[in-house]
Amino acid sequence: MSAHDDRTDVDVVIVGAGLSGLTAARELTADGHEVTVLEARDRVGGRLAAHELPDGTVADLGAQWIGVSHDAVMSLVEAFDLELTAQYEDGHDQLVIDGDRLAAADATQALPSQADAELTAAVDELETLTAQLVSNDPSATPQAETLDATTLESWKRDRIDSTVARRAFDAFFQSEFPVETTDISVLYFLTLLDSVGGIERLVGETATTESYRLVGGCQQLAKQLAGEPGDAVRLETPVRAIERSDDSVRVRSDDTQITGSYAIVAVPPAVAGQIEYSPPLPVRRDGLHQRMPMGEVIKFVVAYEDAFWRANGYSGTVVDADGPVRLVADSTPPNGECGVLVGFLTADDAVEWSDRPTNERRECVLSALQDYFGPDAGDTLEYVDCSWSTQPWSRGGYAGNMTPGTLTSYGDARSRPTGRLHWASTETAREWSGYMEGAVRSGKRAAAAIGDRLTE
Repeated sequence: MSAHDDRTDVDVVIVGAGLSGLTAARELTADGHEVTVLEARDRVGGRLAAHELPDGTVADLGAQWIGVSHDAVMSLVEAFDLELTAQYEDGHDQLVIDGDRLAAADATQALPSQADAELTAAVDELETLTAQLVSNDPSATPQAETLDATTLESWKRDRIDSTVARRAFDAFFQSEFPVETTDISVLYFLTLLDSVGGIERLVGETATTESYRLVGGCQQLAKQLAGEPGDAVRLETPVRAIERSDDSVRVRSDDTQITGSYAIVAVPPAVAGQIEYSPPLPVRRDGLHQRMPMGEVIKFVVAYEDAFWRANGYSGTVVDADGPVRLVADSTPPNGECGVLVGFLTADDAVEWSDRPTNERRECVLSALQDYFGPDAGDTLEYVDCSWSTQPWSRGGYAGNMTPGTLTSYGDARSRPTGRLHWASTETAREWSGYMEGAVRSGKRAAAAIGDRLTE
């Protein structure tokens, strides 16, 4: 039941119509609370973005993979009667290092034996360290401050001697996290591994984090969620300021102000930091906004007449240590009416190529694809890409990453409410941080916390 009074317009004002904000809206609305969702873009979905190809196939320019253990997302897929398709994995993956293309049934199996042994030892140590992590309070982990002050690059160099193994480590890391190993601490990396259940679950032979795609694109999830609170979602309404008092929260955009009993800021920390807060946020919360930049990523989609690489024995998966293309995967629709490859330029490569014209990026990508799959890769139906770092309401992708030293000093502010102001985004999730699953769970958490306060 709605609890707001004459001093407020709604029970809860939600900033951001991505998965976390829309999930929170759905949960609160279902419990009878009145909400308004303010979204800066002209669409819902946040880091979910769809693009329609010439034949009508919808491809994802944003998040697209769903894991077998993504229970919250799977629940939405079922509730909205959406269709999943398994990620194509038949054929050989490719691992590219120093111009050499190593092919195997799985990219993790493609390394020479010495390099493989060194990489395996490093992975085993990471698994051991992850098991020692205090999940609900990483700062209480043994040697937490040392681990948080140590970059992953330094840790890697102390443990891996082989150049090939080091480059393979970087390649697999950047296939999942679009930052340089110099820009992330060992401790924060361990929290990311812990949030998905360990490194083997992420990149091992039995990895299950990217098992499925959504037919018709993942933005459908946001569109379906946005339909439930109806006209409560307001597009093209960027929030500029938030004022907190003892009994309400006032949220201001360019030409609108809405007062709620509570508010949820459901955008990445780097975007939340662009909002003006009155009174100022606590030092740790404000510091987190400054020290959790987004990763750098350009995602591309290339459409072909058919998935010709399959006939040549390739899965479509490429992990490239040389760059600038770092990861490629098959994203062909289940009807097979066209062939689709998606891929990513990440970290420093994405920074460099984001400043270049689209036609130059296209030429770069198609040259790489022809190296991987032969001349047929140059004969395209369409090329489209998105530089997420140039999107002002995302400021990068896939998620925010804490810089070295941040987790032990500012990490406890990640999801802790600030008075009547709550925080949600995949970055705040303890489980599946950085994934759509984490976004949905964070929205549920914030909604539950405010729901309890509204009914006290």
